[in-house]
Amino acid sequence: MRIYNTMARQKEELVTLEPNVVRIYACGPTVYNYIHIGNARPLCVFDVLRRYLEWRGYTVKFVQNFTDIDDKIIRRANEEGVTYDVIAERYIDEFRVDATGLGVREATMHPRATENIDEIIDIVRTLEDKGYAYRADNGDVYFRTRRDAEYGKLSHQPIDDLESGARIGVGEEKEDALDFALWKAAKPGEPAWDSPWSEGRPGWHIECSAMARRYLGESIDIHCGGQDLIFPHHENEVAQSECCNGVPFARYWMHNGYINVDNKKMSKSLGNFFTVRDVAEQFGYEPIRFFLISSSYRSPINYNQESIEQGKAALARLYNCRDALEFALKNAPDGEADEAVKAFCAARKEQFITAMDDDLNTADGIAAWFELAKDCNVMIANGNVTKGSCEEALGLFNEFADVLGLLYARQNDGDDSEIEALVEQRRAARAEKNWAESDRLRDELKAMGVIVEDTPQGMKWHRA
Repeated sequence: MRIYNTMARQKEELVTLEPNVVRIYACGPTVYNYIHIGNARPLCVFDVLRRYLEWRGYTVKFVQNFTDIDDKIIRRANEEGVTYDVIAERYIDEFRVDATGLGVREATMHPRATENIDEIIDIVRTLEDKGYAYRADNGDVYFRTRRDAEYGKLSHQPIDDLESGARIGVGEEKEDALDFALWKAAKPGEPAWDSPWSEGRPGWHIECSAMARRYLGESIDIHCGGQDLIFPHHENEVAQSECCNGVPFARYWMHNGYINVDNKKMSKSLGNFFTVRDVAEQFGYEPIRFFLISSSYRSPINYNQESIEQGKAALARLYNCRDALEFALKNAPDGEADEAVKAFCAARKEQFITAMDDDLNTADGIAAWFELAKDCNVMIANGNVTKGSCEEALGLFNEFADVLGLLYARQNDGDDSEIEALVEQRRAARAEKNWAESDRLRDELKAMGVIVEDTPQGMKWHRA
């Protein structure tokens, strides 16, 4: 597999630190509100990465954090008159609702910043001992950015360009405007933890360095997140981790592109800001996932209602193909898989792997899946299909679905006994060549929102 590495600015062959094991760290949410569709893109994209690597035989250790202490969390807590942990716990629960709805699997571990204070303090202390960190008079601790000769290598920005945009904020006591906080002294009324420097809390960037090291090691294989995190968050992670540990932090950096809404940047001020929960209430979660993974993960994508509707239609075609395969399997005679079926399955599998091995090209991977669906529909339409052929095709079809994390949402809407009874009556009417009754029953079922199809394998139905 070749991955586009942001650090190298080119595709590179995936070579892991340990054979057949991939250690991945993915930046998770700051839990003070519901996630929006921009947050959902890395969730879905890197869930597919994990699923694909596991399908190819790797053991994947996938760590995704929760930032559960932060200025925004504290502000929200103060507004509601509760403690920070009430807000954090609430929105971790809400995150899990949305992540589950999107078909995102639980990470190997979901650590929280507040569970790793000792690890954070240890890294800051080491950086201080090495001269990379210093305590300000107000109890803050900062990283000496200019001490790191390689600072800027991830974002590919010279130090002079970075300096031009740097500022010293109110209340900060930095030696240099480029320096960033490792530890923040608590303001009155803020939650705080003991440290050698002050009662306070960790800076944002140091949390991820600490959790990646604790749960995956000093060096990891892949670090991923949104394009907006390249600078300063990931740049600062690289600097503090490598200066502390003395080894490369991550072999590969994967960043997904932005989401626009109706060709405009998503923002609350423009009124085009959508949470996953809001969109899911209108369209369901699965069409959102399909939309988010149907394009190259590095490209910007444009969200609009038409895109979600197209995703719903595409999913319906895939669901119908799977239903047809399952129906054909149920009614097919015993027999081995036909050689032609084995051949098209092998070809589609190779097509899928070729696409996904090329920097997780989900767009072409989905195209291979639709080609397989087309092959399957032709196979069924030709008739005389054996159980072995159905099992061969259905097995691969479901493998693709599992890797992409799709076709998980359809559920039984209730008791189907009335529908089944009418379908059976229509089957009997057709056997007696009572076409008028057959048509009447078909129309009655259609009025109930049920579509009946007559196939070479027999009569089948599905809800419209």
